[in-house]
Amino acid sequence: MEKLALKEKIGYALGDGAANIAWRGVATFLFIFYTDVFGINPAAVGLLMLIARLSDGVIDVAMGIICDRTNSKYGRFRPWILWTAIPLGVTLSMLFTTPNLGPTGKIVYAYATYLVFFILYTANNIPYGALMAVMTGDDKERTSLGSYRMVGAFTGGMLVQGALLFLVAHFGNINPSIAIDKLDTKKYEVTVSTGQDVKNVHIKTKDGIALFSWVNAEKADSLNVPTQGKSFSMEAKKQYAFIVAGEDNLEARKITIIDQKKGYSNAIYLLSFFLSLLMILTFASTKERVQPPKEQQTNLGKDLKDLIRNRPWVVLLVIGMLFNVYNSIKQGIVVIYFSHYLHNQLLAASYMVGLMLASIAGAMITSPLGKRFGKRNLFIYALIFSGAVNALLAFCGAGNLIPIFTIGIISEFGAAIFPTLFFAMLGDAADYSEFKNGRRATGLVYSAGSFATKFGGGIAGAIIGLVLASFHYNGQDEVAIAGAIPGIIMLMSWIPTIITLIAAGIMTLYPLNQKKMNEITVELNNRRQNELAKQ
Repeated sequence: MEKLALKEKIGYALGDGAANIAWRGVATFLFIFYTDVFGINPAAVGLLMLIARLSDGVIDVAMGIICDRTNSKYGRFRPWILWTAIPLGVTLSMLFTTPNLGPTGKIVYAYATYLVFFILYTANNIPYGALMAVMTGDDKERTSLGSYRMVGAFTGGMLVQGALLFLVAHFGNINPSIAIDKLDTKKYEVTVSTGQDVKNVHIKTKDGIALFSWVNAEKADSLNVPTQGKSFSMEAKKQYAFIVAGEDNLEARKITIIDQKKGYSNAIYLLSFFLSLLMILTFASTKERVQPPKEQQTNLGKDLKDLIRNRPWVVLLVIGMLFNVYNSIKQGIVVIYFSHYLHNQLLAASYMVGLMLASIAGAMITSPLGKRFGKRNLFIYALIFSGAVNALLAFCGAGNLIPIFTIGIISEFGAAIFPTLFFAMLGDAADYSEFKNGRRATGLVYSAGSFATKFGGGIAGAIIGLVLASFHYNGQDEVAIAGAIPGIIMLMSWIPTIITLIAAGIMTLYPLNQKKMNEITVELNNRRQNELAKQ
């Protein structure tokens, strides 16, 4: 029942800040990186994400079992955070590296690096999640720790989602030659060239207001729709000409041309360094206190049997998967939505920062709301609220920036409550198993958190891929992008909402209300006091 010091809570929170550099970076940017930069078909990307995360189910359970049987001077869970800190950063960097390969080679490289990344993520994240349950035996203190954890998680998410696109712009700058001829008021002909071949660049004005259309009929798409920027490939010393309209006093310094491959890779390399550093700090600042009952014998069959019969855990497994499908669809489509529907990719960074600030507020208010309504009821209310608000995005046009930001921020405030409660409730499920069966397998219980997160993300990736493929989306073809806009809007709005309504119905089956948790906490603490008295 030891209360945790502020320093330890912050140290624990740094670990999820680090994990979300990886998780949010992959969930938000990897799909568009694979399709628009690496050049992989969206359906193939969706299938990759689904297959890779299906295989993670076995790995997650295996990692939970391994953690419960790890014995070291650092504890059962903390050493894994240390051992995986640097390898996880390295493999994240490999995901956003683009070797010069053919279509088949790209798929093979994507599968190999994606699978290795998630194996290491599992080896890091399951012990990290389980650590919460053994830092304190007080379920209310765990809820408080969960709030700190989510503040760390959303801050890490805000770092990667807010900074990455600007880092891409910084590291991807190719310093091209730019010539500008004024044709009329707010209308110019812009000609650009570079001394090197660049397979994927994006041109826009820094203000993101001006509309670009092709001058060269051979380069123009069949519609030549004016957009706030164009993506294309450049050959060395070849000139590319655009009509640019909508900004006063256009100068060369106001135009940016970004090499997206170079930009993404270097930006992720930098963020991966901070990921590894923060993980090491989490290891150094935390302590394990709750141990399994002294008389408990190692018995894998018994642990698995207890787990399957643990009704709170089974409900949480399904709920975790569903709310991660919801969150991962929204994260996976947001950059595509801003790039191709609103035609302002960098504005996505501001949007995601706004969402992260709302998430921090939602995480901080979860603990007092949980005490008032109970964790189960609060979870149901948050699912319905967030989903209902998110559906309103279906009615927003490309120019409705204030409503889009407002709806997204309000919806995300409710969505932040999901993971904050979820990981605290997994600790409750571990307590329930010890209360009912006299045995504790914390790592195995927390494997549900990692499995639900990754499998839910895999389903989300498959849904995004299938929907975009059904609308014939191709991130390197302006005509195909325009035809896929209805699908992009659906993925941003009502498709995720359906998931939350299903989850809210299933959450009604969760059996641990606050009265029952108070009873369990008192009983377990009495047992532990009796064990200490016998020693």
